[in-house]
Amino acid sequence: MDVDKLNEDFAQIADKINELDEMDYSDERYDDLEEELHDMEDSFLEEFGQELEEAIADVHDEFCPDNDVLLPVAYFAKNYIRNQKDHKGRYSYDIEYGEGVPVTVDDFPDQEVRIVLVPGPTRLIVTVGDTAKQVAWRAQK
Repeated sequence: MDVDKLNEDFAQIADKINELDEMDYSDERYDDLEEELHDMEDSFLEEFGQELEEAIADVHDEFCPDNDVLLPVAYFAKNYIRNQKDHKGRYSYDIEYGEGVPVTVDDFPDQEVRIVLVPGPTRLIVTVGDTAKQVAWRAQK
């Protein structure tokens, strides 16, 4: 897997998600932008879907083995926080609590636990409630 291309493509998707999230449904550009996002997601899945599904399955095995593994795009946030550029001119991204796919984790029976896919670098983050975040997997070269 070309991790640099994965990170670059995913960052472009995150920016498109943010652009769409800031737009009102009544905006005449909304449908075109949404279609563009879906095309980007389809290409992303075609190129990286298998590897990402395996990573997601590994995280599920570790944290929530009783939950179904979904397509990687299901783990995308509805909005990403874009941070400052790094020394190579790339952005890093973060998420607000409450983003991602809710899962049931035996170790946290009374907590809301979610898994979310985040770019910059590409990684899976597990959140517990609104106070704990843990990187459960990171794309490696």
